[in-house]
Amino acid sequence: MSTFFTEYAWLIPLFPFVAFVVLTATGKSLRRAGSWIATLASFVSLALAVGIAAERASSNAPEYSKQFEWISIGKLKLMAGFEVTNLSALMLVVVTLVAFLVNLYSQGYMKKDERISTFYAYVALFTSSMLGLVLADNLLTFYIFWELVGVCSFLLIGFWYRKPEAKAAAKKAFIVTRIGDLGLLIAILLLFWYMPGNALDFTALHNVFDTQGGIISTGITTLIALLIFLGAVGKSGQFPLHVWLPDAMEGPTPISALIHAATMVAAGVFLVARTFDIFEASQVAMTTVAIVGAFTAIFAATIGLAQNDIKRILAFSTVSQLGYMMLALGVGSVTGAMFHLFTHAFFKALLFLGAGSVIHSVHTQDIREMGGLGGKMKITAWTFGIGALALSGIPPLSGFWSKDAILTVALKEQPILFVVGLVAAFFTALYMARLFFLVFAGKPREGQEAKESSSVMTIPLIVLAVLAVVSGFVETPFNGWLGGWLLGEEAEHHVSGLVMIVSAAVGLLGIYIGWLMYAKGTIRRDVVSSRVPGLVKVLERKYYIDEFYQVVFVKPLQGLGKLLELFDDYVVDGLVRLSGLTVGAVGRLNSRLQSGQVQAYALTAVVGIVILMLAIAGRRFW
Repeated sequence: MSTFFTEYAWLIPLFPFVAFVVLTATGKSLRRAGSWIATLASFVSLALAVGIAAERASSNAPEYSKQFEWISIGKLKLMAGFEVTNLSALMLVVVTLVAFLVNLYSQGYMKKDERISTFYAYVALFTSSMLGLVLADNLLTFYIFWELVGVCSFLLIGFWYRKPEAKAAAKKAFIVTRIGDLGLLIAILLLFWYMPGNALDFTALHNVFDTQGGIISTGITTLIALLIFLGAVGKSGQFPLHVWLPDAMEGPTPISALIHAATMVAAGVFLVARTFDIFEASQVAMTTVAIVGAFTAIFAATIGLAQNDIKRILAFSTVSQLGYMMLALGVGSVTGAMFHLFTHAFFKALLFLGAGSVIHSVHTQDIREMGGLGGKMKITAWTFGIGALALSGIPPLSGFWSKDAILTVALKEQPILFVVGLVAAFFTALYMARLFFLVFAGKPREGQEAKESSSVMTIPLIVLAVLAVVSGFVETPFNGWLGGWLLGEEAEHHVSGLVMIVSAAVGLLGIYIGWLMYAKGTIRRDVVSSRVPGLVKVLERKYYIDEFYQVVFVKPLQGLGKLLELFDDYVVDGLVRLSGLTVGAVGRLNSRLQSGQVQAYALTAVVGIVILMLAIAGRRFW
C-alpha cells in the first residue's frame, strides 16, 4: 500500500503556519493578496489531507508514525513526532475542508475590514494549531498545540477589540477554558508518573490501558480519565464550562463557523476519542461522560428555544450537539461520536456561514427584526434550510444518520439517556424551525433592504449544503463502512427501525409545531410566555448560570484581588517606601554631622566625652 502522502503529513499544518508568518511579517501591505495566500495555503493542506484519506481508504491500512528525539536530560528522553491513523485522517479532512471554505467565504465577508491581513494571519495560525493537535503522536505535543488553539481563539473572538463585548468574550473564553486545561495538564503529569518508562505516546497508552494488567490502579485510572475529560469539557463547551461558547459569537461570523464546526470545540471530542482506552478502563469515567453529555444536550437545547440572536441560537445548538457526541462516547460508541462530529462540521459550518450571509445583508443579528428574506436571498435560504433540516435529524440528510447511530447505542446501553436524547432532538427541531420561519418566511420587514451575498460567499454555502446531504451515507444501518474503517475491524452495527422512525417523527413534530407557531400562526407565539413567563425568563437568561458564577466566583475573586492590591500598596510597597525613607533620613543626619566645620566637630567630641564620662561615673549607681 502506498504511503507517499502519509509520509508528508507533517506538511499539512506547515502550510498555514507559513502563511501566518508571511502575513505577520508583511503587515497590512498585502491586504487582498494576503487573504489569497492564506486561502491557497489552506487549499494545499486540504489537497494533502484528501490524499492521505485516499491512501487510508482500506480498513486494514496500518498506522504510520515518525518520531525524533526532542529533549534529552540524563536518562530521560522526550520524543516528538506525528502519527497518522484513520481517526486523525478523518479529522484532517474535516478541519482542512471547513478551514478552506471559511477562508474563501471570508474574502467577501471581511473584504472591507481594515485589518483583513491580521484576520487571515490569525485564522492561518488557528488552523495550523488544530492540525498539529490532530497529528500529535503523544500527549505532551498534543497539549502544546491544544494551548495554541486556545490562544488563537482568544485572538479571534476578540478580533474586533474596540468592542467592549468582544474583549470581555475573549477574556471569558480564555479564562474558562484554562480551568479545563489545568485538569488536562494534571492528567498528563499523572500519566508521566505512572506510565512505564514515562511514556506519553498514544500507542503506549493504548497498550497499557487496553489490557489493564494491574499496571495502573483503577482509582488512578479513573482520576486520570476524569481530568482528561475536564479538559474536554472546557474546550467542547460542556456543562458547567459551557458559558464561554455563546459569548464567543462576538467574533466575526466566519470565526464562529470555524470554532463551532471543526476546530476548537471538536478538539475536546477528539481528545476523548484519542484517549478512549483510558476511559474504557474506568466505568465511573464512562458513566460521567455519558451523563454530562446527555445533560448538556438537553440543557443547551432548552436555552436555544428562548434566544433571539441568530448566532447565539446556533451557539447553543453547538453546545447541545457536542453533548450528543459526549453521550455517544460515554455509552461506548466512538463511531457514533466521530460520525456525528463529521456530519455536524458540515451542517453547522453551513448554518453559521448562512447566518453570516444574513447578517452581512441586513446588519442585525436579532431574528425578531428579520422576516421574508427567503424571497431576496434564495441561495442563502435554501442552503440554510438544508442545514436546519440536517441539524433537526430529518431523513435522509446527514444529521439523521449520525443522530440515529448515537440514539441506537444509547437505547441499548442506557434507555434513560435515549429518552433525554429524543427530547433534546425535539427541542432542536423546534428552535431551528422558529429561527428559519422568523428569518426567511413571512413578509419582509418595512425598510429592510436585503440582497443575496456575492458568489465568493454563496459557493461555500452550496458546497456545504451538498455535504450536509450526502456525508451521512458513509455510515448507515445498511452500510457500516465508517465504523469498520475507524476501528480497524468489522464494526458491529445495530439496526433499529424503531429508533429511525421515532427520531424522524420527533424531528418532524418539532418542525411542524414551529411552522404552526411562526409561519401559519395557528398557535399563538406567546402561548408559553403568557402562561409561564417565569420559565421563559429563566431560559432567556440561560438558567442564570452566568449570574451564579458572577456571585459565587467572579465577585469574591475580584474582592480578593482588591485585598491583595491593598496589601501590595500599603504593606509590600509600604515597607519598601519605609526602607527608602529610613535610608534617606540616615543620610540627611549623616550629612549634617559631616558638615566640614571644625567647631562642629569639636562640639561633637566634647558632647561625646561628657556622655562617656557620665556613663562611666554613673555605673556605681546602676
